[in-house]
Amino acid sequence: MPGALDGIKVLDLSRVLAGPWATMTLGDLGAEVWKVENPGTGDDTRTWAPPAAGGVATYYLAANRNKKSLAVDLTTPEGREIIAGLAAQADIVIENFRPASLRKFRLTYEDLRAINPRLIYCSISGYGRGHAQEDRPGYDFVIQAESGFMAITGEAEGEPMKLGVAFVDLVSGMNAVQAILAALYMRERTGQGQAIDIALMDGALFLLANVASAHLNTGNEAKRFGNAHPSIVPYQIFACADGRLALAVGNDEQYRRLCVNVLDAPELAADPRFVTNRGRAENRAALLPPLSAKFAGFTLADILDQLHRFGIPAGKVHAVSEAFASETAQLRGSVVETPHPALGSFRSVRSPLRLSEAPPSVRSVPPGLGEHTDAVLAEVLGYTPERIAALRQANVIA
Repeated sequence: MPGALDGIKVLDLSRVLAGPWATMTLGDLGAEVWKVENPGTGDDTRTWAPPAAGGVATYYLAANRNKKSLAVDLTTPEGREIIAGLAAQADIVIENFRPASLRKFRLTYEDLRAINPRLIYCSISGYGRGHAQEDRPGYDFVIQAESGFMAITGEAEGEPMKLGVAFVDLVSGMNAVQAILAALYMRERTGQGQAIDIALMDGALFLLANVASAHLNTGNEAKRFGNAHPSIVPYQIFACADGRLALAVGNDEQYRRLCVNVLDAPELAADPRFVTNRGRAENRAALLPPLSAKFAGFTLADILDQLHRFGIPAGKVHAVSEAFASETAQLRGSVVETPHPALGSFRSVRSPLRLSEAPPSVRSVPPGLGEHTDAVLAEVLGYTPERIAALRQANVIA
C-alpha cells in the first residue's frame, strides 16, 4: 500500500532528537529521507549509551528508522557540492545548525532556494532565528526549565522536575511536521517553497496551554500540585491495597457515581462542599483524606472493574513493560518488529498516525553510519564508481 508522502524527498541535515523525530515521521508516511551525518562520529545519539542493543544505542534507534544514511564531510567543497546536489532534487530540507555554520557552509535558505525555488526549508533551533538569541544552543532540559514547565512539575513542596522524556524536542519535531505538511499543501497551489522557523521555546510555551491562559489572563503564578490537578478534583493518584490508581473525575456526575456506586460513600456525594467541581477544588484538603481511606480498602482489580463499569476514567499506574504488555497495546498493535542485521529483530513503536488508505509503515531499520552513501550518490546524483572512490579516498565521504 502506498504511503501518503510517496515521491517526497527529504534532505535531513539535523541531529539528536527534534529534527530526526520530524524526519522519521515523514519517513513513516512514505517519504524518502537522506540522513546526512559527519563521517567517523555520525549523529550524536549513536554514542548515547547505555542502554544499547547489539552494540547500537537505543536512543539512536528510537528516532531513525525509514532513513538512508550518508556520511559526508560538509567542511570540504566536494561535500558541500553533494549537499547542494541533493537539495536541488529534494522537496524538504530540515536542519538544526547554528546560523553561523549555515552561512559558512553556504547552506542557508537563501543559498538553497536559489538552487531549488520549490524547496521547503525547515530550521529547528532552541530560540528561533533572526534575533539576538539565534546562536544560543537549545537543549530540551534547559528549555523545560526556562519555559516554566519545571516550576509546575513535581510535588508541591519538592524540587522542580523535568518530564521523563525530552518532550520539548519531541513536540518541536511534531510542530515541524505540521508546518511542513502545510507548506507542501500551499506549494501545490503556488508552486513555491518557503522557510519554516521552529523554536523549542515557542513549542514549550505553547504547550503550557491552560496554565499559560490562567497566568496571562489573571496574573496568578502557577504552582506545582504533584499528580493532582490545579482545577479538577479528584484528579490524581490514589493508593489501593496492592498498587496505585490514576483517577480522572472530569465532571460532577462522574463524581456522584464514584461516591454512590463505587465507593459506597453517599455522604461525600451529598456534602454541599463537594457537589460541584469548584467546591471540590476549593475544599480538596477536606475531601482527599476520606477518599484516600476508601480507595485503600480496594484491590486494583476490584476498584478498576467498578470504575470502568460506571464510566469513570481510571487506570493502573503501569511500569513501561506493563504498558507495552497491556491489552490496549496488544489491540492497537503498538509494537512493530523488523529484521535487523545486528539485532536480529528491531522492535519499535508503531506510528500513532493511523490513515485508512495510506498507513505509515516501517520499511527499513535505523541505518548504519554511511550505509547508503554510495547508493544515493549513484542513484540520485549519478556519480560514477570512480568518482565515489575518489571522494572516499579524499575522506569527503565514508
